[in-house]
Amino acid sequence: MPASDRQHTLAKPASITGTSLHTGEQVTLTLQPAPENFGFKFRRMDLEDKPFIPALVEKVQKVERATTIAEGGVNVHTVEHVISALAGMGVDNAIIEMDANEPPIVDGSAQPFVELIKKAGLQEQSEPRKIFEIREPIYQETRDGTIITIVPDKKFRISCTNVGPEGRFTQYISLEINPETYEKEIAPARTFVYYEDIAPLMEKGLIKGGTLEAAVVVRGETLLSKQPLRFTNEFVRHKILDIIGDLMLSGKRITGHVIAVRPGHGPNTEMARAIVSQYNAMRAMVPPTVNIPSGEAVLDINEVMNILPHRYPFLLVDRIIGFEGETKCRGIKNVTINEQFFQGHFPGHPIMPGVLQLEAMAQVASIVLLRMPSHQGKIGYFLSANNVKWRKPVVPGDTLIIETEITKAKRTIAQAVGRCLVNGQVVSEAELMFNVVDR
Repeated sequence: MPASDRQHTLAKPASITGTSLHTGEQVTLTLQPAPENFGFKFRRMDLEDKPFIPALVEKVQKVERATTIAEGGVNVHTVEHVISALAGMGVDNAIIEMDANEPPIVDGSAQPFVELIKKAGLQEQSEPRKIFEIREPIYQETRDGTIITIVPDKKFRISCTNVGPEGRFTQYISLEINPETYEKEIAPARTFVYYEDIAPLMEKGLIKGGTLEAAVVVRGETLLSKQPLRFTNEFVRHKILDIIGDLMLSGKRITGHVIAVRPGHGPNTEMARAIVSQYNAMRAMVPPTVNIPSGEAVLDINEVMNILPHRYPFLLVDRIIGFEGETKCRGIKNVTINEQFFQGHFPGHPIMPGVLQLEAMAQVASIVLLRMPSHQGKIGYFLSANNVKWRKPVVPGDTLIIETEITKAKRTIAQAVGRCLVNGQVVSEAELMFNVVDR
């Protein structure tokens, strides 16, 4: 991935034309820029309504020798190489347009798609990149001996063992996956097929576009290819190429160490489903996003507590009494002698501490901040206060009106101004700064 923690798309469209592996048709594939949080979607330009098919595991239809996705009866075959290239090179959002139902196989590797991505260039976007950290091991084993597990790791790493029929061409490699290693160590590795598997594929009408330019054929101990091997362990490197593409069907970039023995598209996509399950289980622990009204509204204390994490004795807003536009909010705090802080500030001469008035401003400002679409479901951390002024004491029986306005909100940093009033007179005011983060 690019060093930036921001999402990336393509800087401009770029196209490639070639023959598809299984159908043998001529196809033009065009990578198009896409907006933030879009992910990867294929688009069938040859069909009347030019439908989109999201590259997600719930759309996977079959995994025989390649990964096929479908939506409403519209298919796209052999998606793993182009998705692998996009993910491996640090692209987060892209539209993959095709005028047939399968990308061109080209030379059987992801290298042509890497060159296409480099031709298009990358464009940094403003939204942060979302990476799911695997924190609990995921383990899967099939009856025919495939084992795939993911264990926690601060990087994205894959250790893979390829085992052919009768143990032929057993190969192992372990790599950290980033754009540099992907382009150099993974992308050039070509697809391969065992000779004894070709006849059944041809009987099923597959590999019509298969040639020795597009794959390495293994016959016994002999390799049939128009080119020499690009790596001594090219097969296991191509297995990693497939793993990257198939796991990206989870829709999530991950950090974790993938350990795979005899992987294939079926087990790979099942692991993608397991990643989705673990992610959904994690997100289920997050409180539901509160529906903060976008128009003129009043919020009672229960609605305030649904938005703010504060509780007695540190919840300093009793009610929100109005919003003005997208940036202004007014709250109310009824100050009574029963407040806990009056027990020590000051007995016999009770005065509301100025720092708590400041905190009341921060809480009201947080409500209007979290009302913004890009910040909903998050939490605002109080970073700093500047130009703080306390003008008059606040005593039991006062009704504190708290007025705030967001003056600047960019990505995760926001600024606001606030003031507290009693009987129409300003008793305190300040400039506030927040850091908005996920809960």
